[in-house]
Amino acid sequence: MTLFTEYPDTELRYLPRAAVIECCAEIDLPAVVEDALVRHGSGQTILPEEAYLGWRTSSGAAARALAMPGALRDGDTLTLGLKTINASLGNPALGLARSQGLLMMFDPDIAWPRTIMESAYLSAMRTAAVTAVSARLLGRPGPSRAAVIGCGTLAKAHLALLPVENVVLYDLDPARARALADTVADDLDVSVAGDAESCVRDRDLVITVTTVTEGWLPMSWLAPGTLVAHVSLDDVLPDVVTGADLVVVDDWDLVSQDPRRLLGRMYRSGDLLAPDRSPRPGVTAREGARPVDTTLGALLTGAHPGRAHPDDVVLSNPFGMSVLDIALGRAVEDVALRNDAGLRLPM
Repeated sequence: MTLFTEYPDTELRYLPRAAVIECCAEIDLPAVVEDALVRHGSGQTILPEEAYLGWRTSSGAAARALAMPGALRDGDTLTLGLKTINASLGNPALGLARSQGLLMMFDPDIAWPRTIMESAYLSAMRTAAVTAVSARLLGRPGPSRAAVIGCGTLAKAHLALLPVENVVLYDLDPARARALADTVADDLDVSVAGDAESCVRDRDLVITVTTVTEGWLPMSWLAPGTLVAHVSLDDVLPDVVTGADLVVVDDWDLVSQDPRRLLGRMYRSGDLLAPDRSPRPGVTAREGARPVDTTLGALLTGAHPGRAHPDDVVLSNPFGMSVLDIALGRAVEDVALRNDAGLRLPM
């Protein structure tokens, strides 16, 4: 008896990291991300909850796996995919990157996977692209004097993508900060700070890309007009959230559903309100609780005016949306098809 005759010979395109990087060189990454943010802000995306699996490695390090599905609409056309991104906080001590994963793109008509690509590079560049869009929308006019806290993969991605000329770096591992400074010294006016406070003070743009799980950055360190790109989501102290003149997220539902990161915890404790100024159901708002003001999509669609004054302190706290990875995945897929990049694998 012949089995599985309903599965004809089909191919799956696999794009390893090198192929993804080559394809990305032909793509305006911030433009693709901005378009996806506009689509999300105008209701042209499907963004389910992500699945989270956490555990401890044999060495005791915290590790997790995320599964992040999503889709974008373009008229009657759907772009669909699923990103998996796994990470262990013990990896840097082993000389390994903290995270690695795959992005799978789906055929919208038969639903089968059609392309799989390495997603760690794409995820890092997506994150940096969101910061680039945030800086354009929310930063003070003129060249930015940036501070980057944490000097790993995400720091490299940000410095490759952001139009900054002067940057101060800090990392708990001074050797890592010096190594990154040496890497970018030909392109940037770069220095290394001896501590986090001196790195942050008097900067227009503060980018946190660490692996901390406890806050350390107080409002008192921030100069008037600072934009804090809270990329790693646990660096600022609650007084930055309550004291900022504008708090912006990418998707309130994702932020509010997460019990682990700062804004989700503050929402559960009654210290933060939803954009409609309501507390979490069953929770009494505490005195001084403030709402999240808006989303990046609302800024891009003109639904919110954004920064009101040059001296406003702005907190951008994007949780990370799968639809942005999927938008970039589709752009990479298009280049790969045009260039016949990657490997064709039988299903």
